[in-house]
Amino acid sequence: MTHYNIALNFEDGVTRVIQCEDDEKVTDAAFRQKINLPMDCRDGVCGTCKCFAEKGSYELEFYMDESMSDEEAEEGYVLTCQMIPETDCVLRVPASSAVCKTAPEAVKAQVLGVDQLSETSFSLRLKPAKAIAFLPGQYVNVTVPGTDKHRSYSFSSAPGAQEATFLVRNIPGGVMSSYLGQGAQAGDAVTLTGPMGAFYLRPIERAQLWLAGGTGLAPFLSMLEEVSEQGAEHPITLFYAVTNAADLVELERVNALAAKIGNVTVITVLASKEDAHDRKGFVTDHVTASDLNGGDCDVYLCGPPPMVDAVRAHFGALGVEPANFYFEKFNPTEAEGLAE
Repeated sequence: MTHYNIALNFEDGVTRVIQCEDDEKVTDAAFRQKINLPMDCRDGVCGTCKCFAEKGSYELEFYMDESMSDEEAEEGYVLTCQMIPETDCVLRVPASSAVCKTAPEAVKAQVLGVDQLSETSFSLRLKPAKAIAFLPGQYVNVTVPGTDKHRSYSFSSAPGAQEATFLVRNIPGGVMSSYLGQGAQAGDAVTLTGPMGAFYLRPIERAQLWLAGGTGLAPFLSMLEEVSEQGAEHPITLFYAVTNAADLVELERVNALAAKIGNVTVITVLASKEDAHDRKGFVTDHVTASDLNGGDCDVYLCGPPPMVDAVRAHFGALGVEPANFYFEKFNPTEAEGLAE
């Protein structure tokens, strides 16, 4: 029997993926899987179940003008009680996961291995008990073995992959860093809770400008994996900015994915004055108005807060606003008096 995966993105950042059978309405599929989407009439009359479809094809059986206008339908709004998917879809739900009687899913996993990619980063490889459905760019909370703590990391692996991978910043004294550098063993048990986050790849409908700072490369690796399978008609420019040359980890993988996709330009930037490199300084020293394609582009940025703030100010100075600007700030977590 045909079924489609429907990603429900709630306003608190939680994502749940449900399966919708052929000719089944989304509300019915959600209820069947114990997720109570907002609903009242179930007849396309009240508008209570109105959501926004960010991705996918579907049929709307019926709706009244009082519940949703034709203009809203053309923009991508849907009534889930009347929506029958024809492909996988992504829906933005204007309610919290708690209101909808659901929560992030907890999945058991085992450590497969840890690779120290540089002095400043690790790659953590895990085997989940089941493949985790997530949107490329999202993150999960990962428990730290031997502690009652968890840390949040973006997937660097492809959505649904049998092996989940993450880039982890190595901070001396940090809880996860100490575990990965000193005590990690294959077979250790962890729990992944999620997926979560509003930073994920939307349909590529215009030129893309992706900005990665350090281990903020992780979500872009997942995005590149997705695009390498689906293809993209519009160009993608990826700026990858780090401090030292040794911090340019996973670059071989980035370049291989870029070559497979065919219309990806990879630009690396080093902040260190000691290392020789074609482009020195910060991303804002190299992103120009032409990179923003006259505003007809989507910008994705994952990096530390100062990088996010500097890029936003830089766009203002250039006098160009992108069509969409999605960003993920990652703050170190305080652990035992030291940043993690």
